Amino acid sequence: MQFRDALQSDLPVIVAIYNSTVEGRMVTADTSPVSVESRQQWFEEHTPNKHPLWMVEEADGTVIGWVSLQAFYGRPAYDATAEVSIYLHPSQRGKGYGKKILQYCMDNAYRFAITRLLGFIFSHNTPSLQLFAALGFEEWGNLKDIAQIDGREISVTIVGKRL
Repeated sequence: MQFRDALQSDLPVIVAIYNSTVEGRMVTADTSPVSVESRQQWFEEHTPNKHPLWMVEEADGTVIGWVSLQAFYGRPAYDATAEVSIYLHPSQRGKGYGKKILQYCMDNAYRFAITRLLGFIFSHNTPSLQLFAALGFEEWGNLKDIAQIDGREISVTIVGKRL
């Protein structure tokens, strides 16, 4: 497994992997697929020197997924905190990659002066909550019934870890 900075040419693959999660209603609050164009600004907000967006691949170049460390709340006092997002290609889910990717983020956060990682996870997404808990993340907050998807109110659990 290898990590590399995402290139502009990766954006369609990033979006396709992201869109593959929309229908399941477990991972994203988007309720319909997003376009490559709509993700351009988000892509540009990631920088290799502070808030990386990494492609995760097998040694032969097969895409496993992508991971991002995103600025939290956009104010200077939060510069040492980042939100981590992991998205796996549908054919790569359930193989233990999520844990390896999250560990890589934890091991490399110091390179970006990041000392705290956060995850914002739907409270009904037990697999993701278990993944983060297995690596020592704790519940730091709960936004009760904050989202409405398909007529249901959904809570978001905020997990965090000080590195």
